[in-house]
Amino acid sequence: MNGKAFVLAALVATAGAAARLEPAQRDLGREVLGATDGWGAFGAGTTGGSTATDANVFVVKNRRELIAALNNGVYPPPSSTPSATPKIIYVEGTIDANVDDDNRPLRCDDYNRNGYTLEAYLQTYDPAVWGMVPPSGPLELARIASQQAQQARVRIRVGSNTTIVGTSRKATIRGAWLDIRTTGGVIPTSIIVRNLTFEDTFDCFPAWDPTDGSQGNWNSQYDSISIRNGERVWIDHNEFADVTTRDETLPTYFGRLFQVHDGQLDITNAASYVTVSWNRFLDHDKVMLIGSSDSATSDRGRLKVTLHHNVFESLGQRVPRVRYGQVHVYDNLYRLKKTDNYAYSWGVGIESAIYAEKNFFYTDGEITPDRFVSRLNGTAIVTLETQVNGASDNQEVDVRAEYNAVNDPDLTEAVGWTPTLYGEVHATHLVPGAVASGAGPFNW
Repeated sequence: MNGKAFVLAALVATAGAAARLEPAQRDLGREVLGATDGWGAFGAGTTGGSTATDANVFVVKNRRELIAALNNGVYPPPSSTPSATPKIIYVEGTIDANVDDDNRPLRCDDYNRNGYTLEAYLQTYDPAVWGMVPPSGPLELARIASQQAQQARVRIRVGSNTTIVGTSRKATIRGAWLDIRTTGGVIPTSIIVRNLTFEDTFDCFPAWDPTDGSQGNWNSQYDSISIRNGERVWIDHNEFADVTTRDETLPTYFGRLFQVHDGQLDITNAASYVTVSWNRFLDHDKVMLIGSSDSATSDRGRLKVTLHHNVFESLGQRVPRVRYGQVHVYDNLYRLKKTDNYAYSWGVGIESAIYAEKNFFYTDGEITPDRFVSRLNGTAIVTLETQVNGASDNQEVDVRAEYNAVNDPDLTEAVGWTPTLYGEVHATHLVPGAVASGAGPFNW
């Protein structure tokens, strides 16, 4: 069965979606981003692997098959630079990244190298013994070696002209880091990731940094998806969630949460022309970083991103946090109820230009609109037609004004641009119904 026939059969089997999709006329692997659908449509647009020949259409069920499909069917990959040949990869079932080449599960202890154990690490670098200075010496080097051993399994590089798409609501990539970045001088372009659940991307070996904040913090590696230097990327109808590794299940060491997660979707290092649409981001702290650091001035003129029709639920911060970029945030649904770790939603970083409009917030009343924004060395943000809890025009909230009323200095509206490249726009009061029913894998 070729890739097109396979995915159509899968759609027929998905009864609820099938009735709406008219599957006999639709192959998700061949679809491209619409010509006006956000920054990802700029210029040549985002076409992924839509032109792939039959020889470059793959159905994958495990880590080894996925990596082979990204490298013209070859495993192990012949080089660190993934193939740029147009390819369509259909994901069936659950792919776990923390496995060996025979698809046998690997536990955190299986990655231990050079005598590393968590117990020894905690005993050695306990601030009461070591002091509040960064770890160093053989055991810290052993932690790094162990982390790199896990990274060699979970980091999956994605090259240009690639479409990765789930075949059903159950299509899941667990524990993986899809890494879209320049490799060997090649900038990855035109990549589509759709209809997948990204679950439990976690770092077995967080680094202890006693200088991070007043009490120190545990910092981890790996995003579910990271886009570095890449451009023309479409992330659509996926779900991102922590399930077995949710923060509330994690231990506390040195008085701080043993944080095994980084971001869910980070866009940094001069990446640009990205559309993030109709996804569900759930139960996480640091969600989406757009921009590398305050000193990364090479990001100027880049980081052009559109976020629309996404569900952001039970999240702590960075939804998104922006430096330098022109980011259009519209028609998203923010659910802030029972979010004990909530810090902010829109992070206004250095030289950022967020244009937020027609977003809807559900809150529990304890999180007030002035808290939706955090000033992180930025100066301006546009916030138009935001609604909070209510569903009529007279319940719109001027989020920037609410922020300015309780914070100094004020944020202005001088972002320096107005979005022109966007598709369907819902009135704010229609966002909860449209987005709650339409976001996520195979919700159409």
